[in-house]
Amino acid sequence: MSQPLPPKNFDPSRYRDKPVSFVRRSGRMTPSQERAWEELRHGYLVDVPRGPAATSVADDAATDPAQLFGREAKLVVEVGSGQGHAILHAAEAHPETNFLAIEVFRAGLARTMIRAEQAGLANLKLAEANAPEVIERFLPSGSVDEIWVFFPDPWAKAKHHKRRLIAPDFAAIAHRALRPGGVLRLATDWEDYAVQMREVLDGAPGFDRGFDGEWAERFEGRVLTAFEKKGQDRGRSIRDLSYVRESL
Repeated sequence: MSQPLPPKNFDPSRYRDKPVSFVRRSGRMTPSQERAWEELRHGYLVDVPRGPAATSVADDAATDPAQLFGREAKLVVEVGSGQGHAILHAAEAHPETNFLAIEVFRAGLARTMIRAEQAGLANLKLAEANAPEVIERFLPSGSVDEIWVFFPDPWAKAKHHKRRLIAPDFAAIAHRALRPGGVLRLATDWEDYAVQMREVLDGAPGFDRGFDGEWAERFEGRVLTAFEKKGQDRGRSIRDLSYVRESL
């Protein structure tokens, strides 16, 4: 059995030189989103200690998921939750499971809060932070049952491929956070990125394929979003992958 490499630590003062889960863009929230942010964040938003940058995570940041959610339960983490469509659907369908959505865009987080409040969800928390740092620093080793990365920024231009999130550094960080037998689920509608993801995870120590053949079956727990439908309408193939953290 192959032995996992230790995760490569992120320097919060230079974290933009490392894989990040987002492209920082400006944008305003609507009045209803502003109200939701002020009124609902105290119930849903996790207090993540900051490093030097606005969405970075402090070196000594740490949490106990059981205390965070007020119970012991399976934990699913979504990287780049956007407006929350996938994780809201999953949280409503699986009240027995804890869900953590990581996103840097407040408008998306606010929309997620609004819908979570409407659905009366008590098993969902949100983190406004750079996801790799949350997974590496804030969450305990072996505390996560599943990590989801659905439709990350493809950085389509070849000269920008080095900025893609799914890279060996991220694989090592995900391995640290997942429990033995935990699953990393990936999806993209960019064929070359799907191939890169597969190459990275096939070569990542401590992971086994969770599928047979070229690609995984579509993850049935992922609700069909307008974003995915748009990709399909443009003739893009949706590629799913799943990798299982090896047991010790």
